Amino acid sequence: MEMPRALYNSIMTAQTLDLIEMAEALPIEEKAILVERVLDSMYPHQKEIDDLWRIEAERRVADVRSGKVKPIPGDEVFAEIEERFGR
Repeated sequence: MEMPRALYNSIMTAQTLDLIEMAEALPIEEKAILVERVLDSMYPHQKEIDDLWRIEAERRVADVRSGKVKPIPGDEVFAEIEERFGR
C-alpha cells in the first residue's frame, strides 16, 4: 500500500523521497540486498550473540539428524495452536 507523497513530505527530506523512489524501481533481488543492508545498519550484528545462535542451530540440526529429536510438521503445530487457543 503506497502512502501519499504529501504525508511523506511532513517527515522526510526530498533526498529520502528520491531514495525511496529509486529503491522501488529496483529488481526484487536488489531490493532484498538493499533491505538486508539497511536492517544491518539499524541492528548491527553482535559477534558473540551470532556465534551463540550458530552453535544453537548446529546443535538442533544434530539432534534432528541423530534422531534425538523428532520434528513436528508445521501444519500439525498450527492445528494444535488453533485447537488450544482458537480464534
